Amino acid sequence: MKNVSMITEFVLLGLSSDPQIQTMLFVLFLGIYLLTLVGNLVMILVIRVDPRLHTPMYFFLGHLSFLDLSFSSVTVPKMLQNFLSQNKSISMWGCITQSFFFTLSGGTEACLLSAMAYDRYAAICHPLVYTMVINRPLCIVIVSIAWAVGFLISLLNSLFIHKLYFCGSNIILHFSCELPPLFPLSCTDPIVNEILLAVSCAFLGLLTLPLILFSYSRIISAILNICSSEGQAKAFSTCSSHLTVVLLFYGTALFRYISPASGSVLERVVSIQYSVITSLLNPLIYSLKNQEVKAALQRMLKQQKCASWYNKSCVILLRK
Repeated sequence: MKNVSMITEFVLLGLSSDPQIQTMLFVLFLGIYLLTLVGNLVMILVIRVDPRLHTPMYFFLGHLSFLDLSFSSVTVPKMLQNFLSQNKSISMWGCITQSFFFTLSGGTEACLLSAMAYDRYAAICHPLVYTMVINRPLCIVIVSIAWAVGFLISLLNSLFIHKLYFCGSNIILHFSCELPPLFPLSCTDPIVNEILLAVSCAFLGLLTLPLILFSYSRIISAILNICSSEGQAKAFSTCSSHLTVVLLFYGTALFRYISPASGSVLERVVSIQYSVITSLLNPLIYSLKNQEVKAALQRMLKQQKCASWYNKSCVILLRK
């Protein structure tokens, strides 16, 4: 009988094997990651500091910014390390841990985006009872449910990964440890894992997409019934940012998980879109298209300038 040893580590193929291209990719993704960190941290800080943004919409947006930080931080640091290193390996436990947090972040974000869609529906279609229906305790419950759903889906899929036996090739045709690229490497039949992942995606889709479609169908209908074009523009501006984010996230994620894993370049580019680029674009979309966020940023910068001027004045007076 042939002696087969179990794999203890994987090798991430990444985006390119050319050293010059890897250096350029390192600079590019380092810039993207730093901008993602700064953009989302600023959003969290502004929402936390400005009392005018202590509303359900911005409560959800603050959690979305935290999720974007987590989503990006799960994959990008390891990707950056691999761009500069000859050793592109990751331990089996490291790979499973990365896939756990990746699935957790993605599942939670999908649930949170659907909650944000319903929040916009309630604000636009039922403005008179909005503050009574969508209150802070309910927002906390909704966010907790989103995290719980993401955690359970991630935990179930990660536990069943331990049932697989990896003994052949250890090269993952991807830049991170997502679940689909792991299945072809298993020496045991991964059919149970594939079914579980498909059921998880279907459950997540059936839980979130109908609510998003219902919310936006009612929102569009309500906006079209507004008589003035100015009123229509104002109503649409309150939800256009979120709609853009939903299309970016769901469009690429659905394409990635509905199509079979092939390890193609297109597959990796699509994965970069929803796991890296979307996390960068979210704070830009919300800050550039939202007047309240821009006004809050301006107020915060003015406060910082005033505080800086006051501190300098105090130092000068003390020296005198």
